[in-house]
Amino acid sequence: MLFRKHPSAFGFSVSHTTRLPRPGEKDGVAYHFVTNERMQELINQGYFLEHAMFSGNHYGTSKGAVQDVIDCDKVCILDIDLQGVKRVRESDLKARYVFVRPNSLSTLEERLRGRGTETEDAIEKRLARARDEWSYGMDPSNFDHVVVNDQLDKAYADLRDYIF
Repeated sequence: MLFRKHPSAFGFSVSHTTRLPRPGEKDGVAYHFVTNERMQELINQGYFLEHAMFSGNHYGTSKGAVQDVIDCDKVCILDIDLQGVKRVRESDLKARYVFVRPNSLSTLEERLRGRGTETEDAIEKRLARARDEWSYGMDPSNFDHVVVNDQLDKAYADLRDYIF
């Protein structure tokens, strides 16, 4: 909704990943899909602002992807996990940190299972990681703002009001 209502204000960096595309995902739009070998080369070259391993796949936000958004005079939005947040904090990027969470971990589990796109093992890994992120996100010193993604309109208004 933020992008749709303010298309000239915000841009989204397209991350790299080693996971396979899901149905309907296009390379360069959803992600830049790369091999494990290519991802490791890019990591070794210092190509990424942040990168993390999740469910056996690597994900990373390139410095160039962020700069491309900034060069278009837009605010770059990063959708990153806890590992990514910690790495960005170590960088010189001036960022604001917003933790977007469901109203409960059981709601998250329902959403993950409802997608029907992941194996039971992948769901269990995501839930284990979510518990760690939940604990980190609930510490008020770790994020500038917390948005509860329970009702879309309310969550959007909360995020919009915080940003503007």
